[in-house]
Amino acid sequence: MTAPTDLGHRATVPLAPGAWPVIGHAWPLLRDPLAFLASLPAHGGLVQVRLGGLAAVVVCDPGLTREVLLDDRTYDKGGPIYDGLRELVGDGIASSPHCTHRRQRRLIQPAFHPGRIPGYAETMAARIAAATGRWHEGQVLDVVPELLAITMQTTVETMFSGVLTPQGLREAVEDFTTVVVGIFRRMLLPPLLNRLPTPGNHRYHQARSRLRRTVGAVLCDRRAEPRGTDHGDLLSALLAEDPADGGLSDTEVSDQILTFFAAGAETTAATVSWALHLLSGHPCLRDQVYAEVDTVLAGAPVSPQHLPRLELTGRVVIEAVRLYPPGWLLTRTVTADTTLGGHILPAGTTIIYSPYLIHHRADLFTAPDSFIPDRWAPGAHRPQRDAFVAFGGGARKCPGEQFGLTEATLALACITAAWHLEPAPGRPVRPAAAAALKPHGLMMRATARTITPADAEQGAR
Repeated sequence: MTAPTDLGHRATVPLAPGAWPVIGHAWPLLRDPLAFLASLPAHGGLVQVRLGGLAAVVVCDPGLTREVLLDDRTYDKGGPIYDGLRELVGDGIASSPHCTHRRQRRLIQPAFHPGRIPGYAETMAARIAAATGRWHEGQVLDVVPELLAITMQTTVETMFSGVLTPQGLREAVEDFTTVVVGIFRRMLLPPLLNRLPTPGNHRYHQARSRLRRTVGAVLCDRRAEPRGTDHGDLLSALLAEDPADGGLSDTEVSDQILTFFAAGAETTAATVSWALHLLSGHPCLRDQVYAEVDTVLAGAPVSPQHLPRLELTGRVVIEAVRLYPPGWLLTRTVTADTTLGGHILPAGTTIIYSPYLIHHRADLFTAPDSFIPDRWAPGAHRPQRDAFVAFGGGARKCPGEQFGLTEATLALACITAAWHLEPAPGRPVRPAAAAALKPHGLMMRATARTITPADAEQGAR
């Protein structure tokens, strides 16, 4: 990516206070990124920040954020985050430029058709139940990596429908874990450091190559099957159209699969982890969730058929996403000189927008820093359409939104139906601002919940 070191005399965007010589705002952003972001709206709808030699414009206003999201021709996918993402996923749906996005969107949309979601949900529910069923009484869980392992396995199963052997599944999960850890570091470091033959860079490149080979081997086997074979998984939907007739090429399918892996596993794990943490700090609300899952499930394993009645559980998930959106900081690149909010932005300007910043504005949400799932209840005064941008907006809104929310709701219901999780003594939980916003230090002790028919009947009343 090329970017100006200064926005030039044409730009009138105010500079955020607190910039240090040479490193600019990198120190406050690394020290306490969420507090730094939350401080920016006080300085205007657009605020300039400097990160080393890079000058970027942070969009703090919800209306201007929506303008950026809707005009993806002018504000195209680009900037440090997407440059790093392309190292792993190529030009998948999340990172592809405007010129190729519409075709990709049309071709992958059938994979997320509402009619396919119940089939994915069956796989999700079975995998989540099997994994949490291996927990034991009194076990202290490192919640984020525990849930990440579950969501990675679930994502692989919904993509490949049991094609991988248990060993192959473990290797794919391990490789993706290595890549996830490395990719955010690589986004922040200068390219020269990423090219050095360090052990971390070596592990990253090995894991990325193995993931590509794994996906390629599965794809080769599927291409050999009769056209139209449907295993009920994501890959079947991606292969529905022949490349000769305008369908996705093998490289494009591989890019989409790795994009789904990158976007689906870590974000869902982060959301469910935050939901469990938030419920532990609100015992009365947690008891209401217990009552709901006890009533709806009535002792049965969670299934897609339960989802419409898991209303509070679903609201808890949405509120966790609002408070701690996994995609907390995202970038775009201005492709032609333009005007935004009365300010001239030259082509090449890096734009930063933050769902976290928008979701914590007091003019958009009552008590924005408070955990209030019922703000999403039927009949409640809903926030304006510009206020919730966790899944983006416009033509580039995340196509897997329903997929992710379904998995998170099933996971939360499955866990709360079987386990009572209490924070384990130790270090305080704090947001870890990595590629996805996760609760760092979230250790919880698991106690089995024993639900009797009388408990379920009482919850129903």
